[in-house]
Amino acid sequence: MTLEIRNLSLSIHAAPILRDVSLSVGAGEVLGVVGESGSGKSMTALSVMQLLPRGASATGEILLEGEDIARRDEPGMCRLRGDRIGMVFQEPMTALNPLKTIGAQVEEVIARHRPGADAAPLAAEALTRAGLPPEQFPMSRYPHDLSGGQRQRVVIAIATALRPRLIIADEPTTALDVTTQAKILDLLKRLAAEDGAALILITHDLAVAAQMCDRIAIMKDGELVEEGETAALFRAMSHPYTKALFAASAHQPARHGRAPGPPVVEVEDALRTHPLPRRSLFAKRAHFTAVDRVSLAVRRGENVGLVGESGCGKSTLARAILALEPLQGGAVRIGGEAFAANAAPAPLRRKVQAVFQDPYGSFNPRWKVADLVAEPFHLLTDKPSAKDRRTRVEAMLEAVGLSAADAARYPHEFSGGQRQRIAIARALITEPALVILDEAVSALDVSVRARILDLLADLSDRLDVSYLFISHDLHVVRAVCDRVMVMQAGKIVEEAGTEALFRAPAHPYTRALLSAAPDLNAALAARETARPTGA
Repeated sequence: MTLEIRNLSLSIHAAPILRDVSLSVGAGEVLGVVGESGSGKSMTALSVMQLLPRGASATGEILLEGEDIARRDEPGMCRLRGDRIGMVFQEPMTALNPLKTIGAQVEEVIARHRPGADAAPLAAEALTRAGLPPEQFPMSRYPHDLSGGQRQRVVIAIATALRPRLIIADEPTTALDVTTQAKILDLLKRLAAEDGAALILITHDLAVAAQMCDRIAIMKDGELVEEGETAALFRAMSHPYTKALFAASAHQPARHGRAPGPPVVEVEDALRTHPLPRRSLFAKRAHFTAVDRVSLAVRRGENVGLVGESGCGKSTLARAILALEPLQGGAVRIGGEAFAANAAPAPLRRKVQAVFQDPYGSFNPRWKVADLVAEPFHLLTDKPSAKDRRTRVEAMLEAVGLSAADAARYPHEFSGGQRQRIAIARALITEPALVILDEAVSALDVSVRARILDLLADLSDRLDVSYLFISHDLHVVRAVCDRVMVMQAGKIVEEAGTEALFRAPAHPYTRALLSAAPDLNAALAARETARPTGA
């Protein structure tokens, strides 16, 4: 076995984190470690890398090709990391040094472990293997010059430059769109196969695990609750937690299906461009068209999905609808009234609210929940009294599944799913006609996501509010939206009812998106078809 973990237990400041975890993965094998936030997935990986926080105490064995690396000191582990073990982290912009070129960062790991070697050609080879050939992507570029998928390829190049025996990928595609995600996953699997390396893929996405992994280990509350060959594990699902994860991944909220009312937002011929840097002092400045003459409407009580790859213009269009960015052409109307950046009156602004991907990043950490949820009250013409304000905040917190007592707490005291409920409460407190949800559930575990989608569906039916749901998760869009618009290069290339679009996509780009999206049932069916007769 390339890696064998035996009875690993971990505590941090005496608080138990892992309990008797035993795992193994061999050369050329892909092991998926699946579970929700707090299950111990990442801490298991960090234990292998010996990158644990202060106050951590571990027992058990971590055998890398027979050697117990848990007994190595820090200098000894430094000789392993990057050489025999490579790690791909979730957020590439955090993993990369913004002050160093991508070439220098790949060369750094080579120079550290192969002193005296000519690092530049080896770095160029690593980047080429990762899909960034220097003739197309010069090694002199910086991380901010690249897209999210390209940055993740740089991280993969660093992790695999010395062809390690073990690759650990911790949620490597969480923030990526479906086509980029598919390419990154294929790249990881290909590089591991080429080098005969063992690959551990940590994910909360069962569809990704079913598609990628030879075996799957399910973790919950720091314990390994189920493990097995992928198809066999999902065929049996002996543990209740595995069954609950499977059910949550395919969950579809119940909706009443009322007929939509009149339009709450209308976008007509919207044009948004950004100036590009001049190539020379006297050159004419070129412009990038982010939103290219887009027209759309969302009706009262309707849930509309907007999908497309990163950079296609989805979020720019959302900011224009929110009057956070000016348009160079066209118009946005809310309830028939013009709504534009720098000229949007407060009574109109209260009708359009937003829920963002990272709720914690959109909160003031020094404010209590009562102040966060009440923040949009400044848009009201008639401000509520202190008593009415408190009553309305507490009622809204209870409406989103929290308690009135939570108003006195700070955002850091809540889980990710609870913080997203607070963000939803803040968006709904002014009784808007439209809520724009920009990747609002993409970072949530499957069971938390299922509960948030149920909440959104229930609030939509009860409050008759409309949603513009921006997401790269096509399964979520299919579960909650009445109609879907597909955006490519700033244009809406296809629009149809949700089921019609998913069953018979007309545009080649839509077909490409749907084919790239991981599908749990399709992945399991393919494995069952490939299973030898009698196995």
